[in-house]
Amino acid sequence: MKKLIALCAALLCATPAYAGRTYEGEEAAALRCANMLAYTAVTLARADMIDEDQKNVMLGITVLILERHVTGTRAEKKAAMAIMRDRRDIDATLSDYRLYAAKCLVQFPIN
Repeated sequence: MKKLIALCAALLCATPAYAGRTYEGEEAAALRCANMLAYTAVTLARADMIDEDQKNVMLGITVLILERHVTGTRAEKKAAMAIMRDRRDIDATLSDYRLYAAKCLVQFPIN
C-alpha cells in the first residue's frame, strides 16, 4: 500500500516531464477518473473531511486505475496526470466527483 501511495503522490506532484503523448478515448477517460479521485482525496483530507486512511484508499484506487487502464510509461502517465490536474479547478473536480465517481469505478474496475 505504501508503494501505491508513493506512486500516486509522485503522479500528483509531477511536472510534465514528458508531454509528447496524447491519450484519447477510454484511456483519456481513465486519466480523468484517476485525476478526479486523487484531487478529491487530497482536497478532502486537507479540509479534514476524510481521514488519512480514507485518503490512502482513494489514492490507491487512482494508482490501480492508471496501472490497469492506461498504457505508457510511468513518465507518460505522470505527465498526463499533471496536465489533467492543471486543467481542472477544485470546484469542477468536486462536481465531477459527485456525478461520476461511482461510474468511474464501474467503467474502470480495479479488482
